[in-house]
Amino acid sequence: MRYLVFSDIHSNLEAFEKFLGHKKLKQVDKILFLGDLVGYGPNPDEVISRFRELPRLQAVRGNHDKVIADLESSALFNPAAAFSAEWSKLNIAPGNFQYLKNLTKGPLVIDRFITICHGSTFDEDYYVFSQFEASESFRFMETSIGFFGHTHFPIIYFLRNEKLDVVPLAENTRIKLDSRTRYLINPGSIGQPRDKNPAASFLVFDSGKMEIQFTRFTYEVNKTQRKIREAGLPELLASRLEAGV
Repeated sequence: MRYLVFSDIHSNLEAFEKFLGHKKLKQVDKILFLGDLVGYGPNPDEVISRFRELPRLQAVRGNHDKVIADLESSALFNPAAAFSAEWSKLNIAPGNFQYLKNLTKGPLVIDRFITICHGSTFDEDYYVFSQFEASESFRFMETSIGFFGHTHFPIIYFLRNEKLDVVPLAENTRIKLDSRTRYLINPGSIGQPRDKNPAASFLVFDSGKMEIQFTRFTYEVNKTQRKIREAGLPELLASRLEAGV
């Protein structure tokens, strides 16, 4: 079985459209999404509409999805995130708003051996930025493999014989997985990468070969930036895209 795993589109239509045209999307059996369809970017309604067309999709919600669907307040967001969340609510059609509201809360177990979540396996909003946070996530994960988003940083945590290691994912990396090891893997972000590389990213997991392949691709960053500025969204949301931060 081949799974395509991706996360954090954040209303970036240009990045998402480029992703949808990638040949690897047509070569998988299931598509797994780790949350945050919307927030930050200028095209929330269009992104939701295109997302709803994806076949063989299983998805969990992200924190921006919850806030923009009025399931939580934006009060805890930073000013740029809060502004974009409130702006997004005014720019989503009723049917897409309801779809956003109905997204599944993570974690979610897929095919009995994969866990997907937005933040961590014990709290959908919790950031996994360190080995300590990863170790806590492993404690609450019942499967051998987990995929998470939220940090926008492509990385893989390994747990074997009580020893935890971490390796950033490099472009076009192939990694063989070991049956005696447990894994927590972040595919990075489609719409707002933050590892100082503006290229969007995703991965494909082949459960037959027990292998993951990590892929990056470029898109029209300047077009998305222009649309952010024309919408009157905070400048930070435009400038950070070209820096990948």
